[in-house]
Amino acid sequence: MKEINKYIDTVFCPQDEVLTDTVESIRENGMPAISVSSSSGKLLTMLVSISGAKNVLEIGALGGYSGICLARGFTGEGNLTSLELEDSYAELAHRNLTKASFGDQVTYMTGEALKNLQLLIDGQKRFDFFFIDADKGNYENYLNCCLQLAEPGAVIVADNVLAGGSVVGGTESRSHTEVMKKFNSYVASHPKLESLLIPTGDGLTVSIVKV
Repeated sequence: MKEINKYIDTVFCPQDEVLTDTVESIRENGMPAISVSSSSGKLLTMLVSISGAKNVLEIGALGGYSGICLARGFTGEGNLTSLELEDSYAELAHRNLTKASFGDQVTYMTGEALKNLQLLIDGQKRFDFFFIDADKGNYENYLNCCLQLAEPGAVIVADNVLAGGSVVGGTESRSHTEVMKKFNSYVASHPKLESLLIPTGDGLTVSIVKV
């Protein structure tokens, strides 16, 4: 996986200054280096662009790397709502998106994601693209909330679904290995979704909400 991803990133994803600075800011602020890979970020940009999404919901902002990639997919107008547990993370993410010229297109909601998702549901908000990249134990709960917020035909993407390759065995099990196995099976068999696992980065499940 590491060698394949390194090859893909090198050939298809030359790092640009904005994303390089974002990664550096995350390091400087002592935050975990767990942003999406270069290829996963580029795929997010392409998926938002291809789907024509205008209202994107991100669960897990960290320092804004994935938020920049999502916002880059907008063709003109578009709005990103980002849920982040930590206030300081959301503040850094907003600074980085502002530097990338997307500061006016993003809104941050801090605190527990499930509580904020319920607020969005109660407010009858609707989204046409979702990106899940937060605490793994709640992935199924996040997915179910996304389905309540989804427009017909919406795209739902979830990161880290390969758990470092451990979901297929042959490598050291991680704390979220079994959780990801269960989540992948749940997504694959969900009656409201058409899904596929894309083995780039640490794995992305890409799902379309059936009309």
